[in-house]
Amino acid sequence: MAEAHGASYFREAMIFLAMAGVIVPVFHRLRISPVIGFLIGGVILGPHGLAHLFGDQPLVRAITIYDIGAVMPLAELGVVFLLFTIGLELSFERLKLLRRLIFGLGSAQMLATTLVLTVSGLVFGLSLGAATILAAALALSSTAIVLPVLAERRRLASTAGRASFAVLILQDLAVAPILIAITAMAGAAAGASPTLSFFKAFAFGAMVIAVMVVGGRLVLRPLMQIVARSGSQELFLAACLLVAMGAGLIAAAAGYSMAIGAFVAGLLLAETEYRHEIEVTIGPFKGLLLGLFFMTAGAQLDLAALLQHPWLIGGLVIGLVSLKVVVLLFLLRLFRIASYARAEIMLTLAPAGELGFVLIAAGVAGGIITPQVSAIASIVVLVTMFAIPPLHRLGMYLGQRDRVNALPAAATSATEHAGIGKVIVVGFGRVGQVVAGMLSRHKVPFLAVDVEPAVIALARKSGIDAIFGDASRREFLRRIGIAEARALVATSSDPDAVERLVRIARAERPDLVIVARARDAEHAARLYALGASDVVPETVEASLQLAENVLVDIGTPMGLVIASVHERRDEFRAEIQKSGANPRPSRPGRRPPLRRDEPERKAGEADDGGR
Repeated sequence: MAEAHGASYFREAMIFLAMAGVIVPVFHRLRISPVIGFLIGGVILGPHGLAHLFGDQPLVRAITIYDIGAVMPLAELGVVFLLFTIGLELSFERLKLLRRLIFGLGSAQMLATTLVLTVSGLVFGLSLGAATILAAALALSSTAIVLPVLAERRRLASTAGRASFAVLILQDLAVAPILIAITAMAGAAAGASPTLSFFKAFAFGAMVIAVMVVGGRLVLRPLMQIVARSGSQELFLAACLLVAMGAGLIAAAAGYSMAIGAFVAGLLLAETEYRHEIEVTIGPFKGLLLGLFFMTAGAQLDLAALLQHPWLIGGLVIGLVSLKVVVLLFLLRLFRIASYARAEIMLTLAPAGELGFVLIAAGVAGGIITPQVSAIASIVVLVTMFAIPPLHRLGMYLGQRDRVNALPAAATSATEHAGIGKVIVVGFGRVGQVVAGMLSRHKVPFLAVDVEPAVIALARKSGIDAIFGDASRREFLRRIGIAEARALVATSSDPDAVERLVRIARAERPDLVIVARARDAEHAARLYALGASDVVPETVEASLQLAENVLVDIGTPMGLVIASVHERRDEFRAEIQKSGANPRPSRPGRRPPLRRDEPERKAGEADDGGR
């Protein structure tokens, strides 16, 4: 009996995993956000989809998610990790670059749209509390769909892309205080004084967040540094999960949403050198859990209610989009956003977003919103989210393809790419530091990357732009901006690590300048075969330097020596590149953890840290 119960309990999770294995690759190939796929999958496999159409058929029962509550705890963790990564993606540099659009246009959009929708809710007979919460929920747009759509069509660096991104940032920042306000409303609904409830909720919330910020600044960086020194990816992952969920539980213990605590933790870690590595590490967990959240949201779509009230739902959807478009049109004119970008911005941000589900659920939990109103509002949110891709295409068409202007690209991407427009130096040991010193001398901006936390900490204290992370991972390179980097320099003394890095970087950027350090001529040949632009073999360079010194010391004219050394170097390079056409296979090996110990290194290489 217990075994049967366990199998039933995990059945919904197994259905989700099977669905994820189909949806993610198919929708990536179709160039459609997987979020849409999870929503559609939830609608089809939910209790109101196939089960409602075909009844109690054995096959339908086997693939239908009846018990949504069984997976809701995991789905809610998806929201926690979403807010955690949103916090990671917000930095003071980004806020400063886009401060006019974020705090000007974004704040105006949120306040004006909430006000207009609140008045509309009151007209429909809702209470003030319910109308306000629903208005705030419907005023939000979908970060999870809009940003991938903009990135896929290369619109993030456009005027429309920057403005849309700025509004989304403000909306994400607004979620935490709105959740605190809902807690205050719930207290007022329970019979307490409204003014006193609001004051207590905000004062207590501010105190909790202040304690988390102060404690986080004292604890988080040393904690991540200790974990990173261990060199264990498993321990690093465990620490990331501990920070996100621990901060969420602290907020929950104070009576607030776990998402608030996770968001604060993300903000604190955003200013550390571990930010990009954390994003890559928890990315798969966030993606799966957030997919589960969208699937459960789709599963709750009552198709029968939609079919029973098509005119009501259709009218609400059209009314919501129209009202948000009108508000945005007024604000875009007020903030003097280029006319050719307005249609794309308005139609992209007009639909509701995934965080609307969070606010609506909080309103229901607080007894402010009735389940009936919640069901209709959730349907409206879902339907408008489905419309985001076609509305964005329509906006691009009406705007006649917005042009890119010259604001820094680092302020426009979904994740701040620290390496955009810079030379990325992977490995910051003795060799990497010399390379960085020469780049600095010629005023060439660079980004240093290393897997030794002590090295990165020392570099950052010296004012060097340095981050912690394993650059042999494709997703990490994407996060730090390999797509827009000027060049990549691989300085590791580990041949396998350099080969992996060159292979991945060349696959990501066929046009990228890649300069790599090689151990000998044979290793250099393999690197050329993998796509390196230039390779520096240690044995060859050491030999040429020795020859140059001895020739000069015995009286040979320096000009002749330098010319002959350059000529011989070119000959070596030609010979190595020629042999690189059929290189000897490199040694097989698995990807190392964050730090790879090399006891076989010579004593002279020990202080280079294997870099």
